[in-house]
Amino acid sequence: MSVLTPDIRPSAIATVNPVAKLAVALLISCALMLSIDWVSAAVALLLEGMLLAWCGLNARQFWLRTAPVWIAAPFAMLTTVLYGEDSGAVLFSAGIVSISDGSVALGLAIGLRVLAIGIPGIVLLATTDPTDLADGLAQVVRLPARFVLGALAGLRLVGMFIDDWQSLSLARRARGVGDGGGLRGWARRFAGLAFALLVLSVRRGSKLATAMEARGFGSDEPRTWARPSVFGLRDGLVVLLGVGIAAAAITAAVLAGTWRFVLA
Repeated sequence: MSVLTPDIRPSAIATVNPVAKLAVALLISCALMLSIDWVSAAVALLLEGMLLAWCGLNARQFWLRTAPVWIAAPFAMLTTVLYGEDSGAVLFSAGIVSISDGSVALGLAIGLRVLAIGIPGIVLLATTDPTDLADGLAQVVRLPARFVLGALAGLRLVGMFIDDWQSLSLARRARGVGDGGGLRGWARRFAGLAFALLVLSVRRGSKLATAMEARGFGSDEPRTWARPSVFGLRDGLVVLLGVGIAAAAITAAVLAGTWRFVLA
């Protein structure tokens, strides 16, 4: 299983055009960034959770890929509660740290928003092959082919970073420089491995760029595509589903009286 292309079970979402998935993620994200309230984020997160059964990821894949979001949300919420703008009754105060009714509500809204924005984006893109996404961006969205193919080539190389890091670690350990030294030694080894990986990545990228130019990928001439990307009725329905989730979240917040337009 690759970092970028997991072994996905056949599902309704896995066969949807990647452009539609990207549009859904952007629609929900933009709608939730228009206001900072807990009701809209909670409604969006609830509706998203009801649709996870059709995403095609098993439980292990889902938790592994969304783990950064589940870790970031509590930290974002805690930071906002402790250092956010105070309003309403002050519940606790000590130095620069103060907790009030307003900061607690704001922290809850921030934490739920991190989950509601991050989870659908990660899940939808995790069910997408990068090549299919590139085909969709070039053929459906009409982005420049040179940009799309260059980004795809770079994205494919990201999956090799882990293997390169492990190989470099084993090579240094075989030379007797991979163990011991405490925290300072660990930091020194990490910096050395990071620099070696940077050098290796730059060299590989230069070779790849030269090879792609030699094969005509840098030409401005119109090109053909081996796999056509079609945006059909089902893809449009998925986009409408995203619009429905965004509209339901905003409507619920307005009716509950918690909607606060950030640009007002």
